[in-house]
Amino acid sequence: MAEAFDLESLVHLEQTFYDVGHEDGFAHGRIHGLIEGRALGREKGFEMWEELGFYEGFALMWQAIYTKQGRDDERAAHHTRYLLDLVKQFPRVNPSASDSSDLDIPKLFRQIRSRYKALCSTLGVKPSLRATGTSPPRNQTDDVESERQSRQVWTLEAPETKKPPAQGLDF
Repeated sequence: MAEAFDLESLVHLEQTFYDVGHEDGFAHGRIHGLIEGRALGREKGFEMWEELGFYEGFALMWQAIYTKQGRDDERAAHHTRYLLDLVKQFPRVNPSASDSSDLDIPKLFRQIRSRYKALCSTLGVKPSLRATGTSPPRNQTDDVESERQSRQVWTLEAPETKKPPAQGLDF
């Protein structure tokens, strides 16, 4: 009977429970960390591609405008070509940790933003670096409101026409 009972295991009972709980929590945290990490990566990746798409579209639009008008502005053309080249260098697939590429994505993104600002300066256009769906800072709200009021907006429907609510719903 004395051989079946181990007194040493009772001395370390608290540490044993702590170790088992830590192992279970670590495994559970690893699973949830992967899930949350993938969701965050997908969200941030979409934001980056949305911004890159804006820069590429901006450069292509101005390139087409200059080509159609036959204007020859060497500085603007240079900035446009360089911006498009930088956007093309951005990786199209997710580089894995096992790849030994020396690509510095934040540095490339900073270069793209800088080239965009240089192109805007050359064209005389105010750069817009706001993310989609965000409101302007508080000190610019008054400027935005006065600009919005100064622009004329044409209505799509005839004035003073009310449509009947659809299916009893009134918005």
